Amino acid sequence: MCSIFAQKKDSQSRRKNKKKHNNVEHQPTPDSECKSDKSKKSLKCDVCGKAYKYNYEMERHYRIHTGEKPFSCKTCGKMFVRSGSVAKHMRIHTGEKPYSCKVCGKSFIQKNGLTVHMITHTGEKRHHCEICGKMFAHSNGLLRHKKIHTSEKPYCKTCGKTFPLRSLLLMHTKRHTGEKPYHCKTCGKMFTRNSHLKEHIRIHTGEKPYHCKTCGNAFRYRTHLLRKKYLKCDVCGKVFRYNYEMTRHYRIHTGEKPFSCTICGKGFVCNSSLGKHRRAHTGEKPYSCTTCGKMFAYNSDLLMHLKTHTGEKPYHCKICGKMFGYSSSLFKHMRMHTGEKPYHCKTCGKVFGYSSSLLKHMRMHTGVKQYHCKTCGKSFSRDSMLAEHIRTHTGEKPYGCKTCGKMFNSRTHLLIHTGERPFACKMCGKMFRCNNSLSKHIRTHTGGKPFSCTICGKMFKRSSHLTEHIMTHTGEKCCSCPTCGKIREKLQRFRDTAERFTILHNFKKV
Repeated sequence: MCSIFAQKKDSQSRRKNKKKHNNVEHQPTPDSECKSDKSKKSLKCDVCGKAYKYNYEMERHYRIHTGEKPFSCKTCGKMFVRSGSVAKHMRIHTGEKPYSCKVCGKSFIQKNGLTVHMITHTGEKRHHCEICGKMFAHSNGLLRHKKIHTSEKPYCKTCGKTFPLRSLLLMHTKRHTGEKPYHCKTCGKMFTRNSHLKEHIRIHTGEKPYHCKTCGNAFRYRTHLLRKKYLKCDVCGKVFRYNYEMTRHYRIHTGEKPFSCTICGKGFVCNSSLGKHRRAHTGEKPYSCTTCGKMFAYNSDLLMHLKTHTGEKPYHCKICGKMFGYSSSLFKHMRMHTGEKPYHCKTCGKVFGYSSSLLKHMRMHTGVKQYHCKTCGKSFSRDSMLAEHIRTHTGEKPYGCKTCGKMFNSRTHLLIHTGERPFACKMCGKMFRCNNSLSKHIRTHTGGKPFSCTICGKMFKRSSHLTEHIMTHTGEKCCSCPTCGKIREKLQRFRDTAERFTILHNFKKV
């Protein structure tokens, strides 16, 4: 028993001695020595000279110089330098917001977002300007403010406009390039900013995320919720938030145009409209196409031009499915289905679906014939009529008749075999092969004389009669060609017939 007790005592004493020895051997190092150990950074970057203690830090840093991004997002494929950055990025796809504000409950994807947000509750302003002493809640606010003292403002190299922020400059440059990288998958509309696309998508989804706590009404945009309209127009009742908006609007009713062009004297309601107008005099074209380099005076013209390169046709007809590059083209096309004819001739009352058709028609009344034949000098009111006339000189006969095999320079012959007369007079029911013949016939009922002489005011039923009449004022010979002096064949045949009729009449008298 005694021997066992003695062995136990020896073992306890040995453990105590060992513990004592260990304490001596591993005594805590002083703070100065600890700091010196931490400050030892043996790994140095051979590019920028920055030093690191651990190898993994050095490897991670070196990717800045090599541009290596070994970690990628499995959802969108975006590359990152660190694995931790991928984990943070994934919250964009999952919608996870792990950091929430204890005051208002708002959640954030990243911790720094919450830190910045908390300043709105505390009102803390940690950043101050060393020049004037002004305080700011955020560092970027201080950086923006410092530009007031340095007069440093990023500017647009195309038009020279200055901006307080570089981000605003980058958004502005898209106006010149016409770049619209964000597009709606539903209707194909393009946008310069992602925020504008998100707001636009609500039109398709019908989402109204902003609710008024007072009246309970829902709004599609935050600006509509915050808008406080208190200035009302006493003429039309329209309401405005700011006084300058009200003043500018009121000019519509008064007709006031305080901004006038110093070159031509033309007046404008807004100063911005005057700025755009000046380009007509200076010839300035600040908007350029990045594809072909063509320059434009207005951004709207550039956006229309870009569709010639992309071939984009986002507007389609719901009736026939035809696609169009511009909304105005679709609007005009719809008149084919609706039969709408908004343009009418003030002289004869005829209606047209397009303004260009009305302009062509008006030449019939004025007698203007701006298309001239270079061979014989004959004039025409339409380019299609001139093209048909030129075939009489060239001998070209592109239209072949399948019935008789003959070739012709116009399509009118084809109706001879079919006997088709698609144009009917509503008054007497008489049928005609072409619309032009019908128009001439209708004048026999109405007595209309749509062709007037601009010199003496005399009226005529047909444009050919007006042309011959005008020659009585000019002294020009109606039957001779100004180039070769040759008498027109049609008029000569008429004269020969008249001469034969006179000889026959005189013979009967004898």
